[in-house]
Amino acid sequence: MQQLTTVETVHEERSWLFTVRDKYGEQDEVILVPCDDSVEAWINRCTHEAQRFDTGRGVPMRDGQIICPRHGSLFDSCSGYCDNGDAADTTLPAVDITISNDGMVYLTDDATFVHEGGIDEDGGPDSTSHLQL
Repeated sequence: MQQLTTVETVHEERSWLFTVRDKYGEQDEVILVPCDDSVEAWINRCTHEAQRFDTGRGVPMRDGQIICPRHGSLFDSCSGYCDNGDAADTTLPAVDITISNDGMVYLTDDATFVHEGGIDEDGGPDSTSHLQL
């Protein structure tokens, strides 16, 4: 179990990005996002075209939804489900976390914590979205 951050920090910063390594040694990015009074953890990638949500500047969000910066699909931050746009009827891959009574967030997934932040912090989204962030 790896200590990550606090629920309060995720709510204050609106998201928290970190990198993990799976059982095959491949790295992946994970985002923590606010969900009601708690947080949820999702793979940092849209289900439509593998666009990263957080490219090093935080996750674009509005009204409890994660916004894909490429095509504008909206994912519920609590369930990971998308009901619109190019990613409609898909759900983000979840990452297992545990939240302690004092609000500390722990990685409890099979993946191994590598570091805070993304795999590489270069570049932004290639947006074709009609939404302005």
